[in-house]
Amino acid sequence: MLVVAVNSRIHDRKGIEQRLKYFIKTTEKAFHSGWPFLFLIQNLSAMKLKNMLEAIGNTPHIRINRLYPEGYEVWAKLERSNPGGSIKDRIALAMVEDAEAKGIIGPGSTIIEPTSGNTGIGLGMVAAVKGYRLILTMPESMSIERRRILSAYGAELVLTPRELGMKGAIAKARELASEIENSWIPMQFENQANVEAHLKNTAVEILADFPDGFDYLITGVGTGGHITGVTRILKQNFPQLKVFAVEPLASPVISGGNPGPHPIQGIGAGFIPAILDTGLLDGVIQIEKEEAYEFARNAARLEGLFVGISTGASFAAVAKKIPELKKGSRILTFNYDTGERYLSVEGLFQ
Repeated sequence: MLVVAVNSRIHDRKGIEQRLKYFIKTTEKAFHSGWPFLFLIQNLSAMKLKNMLEAIGNTPHIRINRLYPEGYEVWAKLERSNPGGSIKDRIALAMVEDAEAKGIIGPGSTIIEPTSGNTGIGLGMVAAVKGYRLILTMPESMSIERRRILSAYGAELVLTPRELGMKGAIAKARELASEIENSWIPMQFENQANVEAHLKNTAVEILADFPDGFDYLITGVGTGGHITGVTRILKQNFPQLKVFAVEPLASPVISGGNPGPHPIQGIGAGFIPAILDTGLLDGVIQIEKEEAYEFARNAARLEGLFVGISTGASFAAVAKKIPELKKGSRILTFNYDTGERYLSVEGLFQ
């Protein structure tokens, strides 16, 4: 039997068009000759990419089968499949290319960014490919694995006091930018290119895989970019969708509480980001450290999915919400990065 496949995930459009012409020609021949054949739509990706940046996006969705009670359909968008290992690869590329298009940066520019780690890793990859100098400011509470990955990409690290959180890292980045000529701060917490990356790409990928949509989106808030961009598109297509933000119990600022230090790296910046559209939210779910740790461990042991702390928090939030939902509900959440970045975190995977 001849199998005719059509690619629905396109990196190299010219290459896909060439393959389609071949398939059409072959199918016509099979039809007229009487061969049995099967027309199959497949999620394949072109394997010839010009550089690492072309591998960003088009991440798969994974059904979560054992973490939750039967009767609920839970899916996670596998952002660890990005080449830099996290969802932040998307915004790193989007912010840099937006700045290039506007003439803000070019050859010889220095990029300076406050980051909890993953955006810095994404920027490290982008800066390496494009040839920019990169300086990153981050709280000293971030894991040693993240720091070592950043150094491997050639980034210069400036650590700030843990008690100051992301606010301290932001202040230091601005100080450095005032001292270094031809420097630029992407400011992921304020940069609309962050939202656009998810509105134009992440949300479109979700729609392609789930044309019937979801009942609930439950996901964490770091910069607010992905929950804002994705929700804007999904709610336009699925008005019934309910969206719940996930934040640390120890720093419940979206809920109106006070900021505080917490160990759930990647979410809970201690302030409401400028790009977060809180009007899109239908509620907030607060998660404790122990809950996030437990679900990060269980994801590896029950699903074979090795995730970081913020993903554990979102998975825990789904578990916390499910008892309130009717059977048959479809839920989407996100896997933001990989567990390898947190192996040194005491009490997480031991």
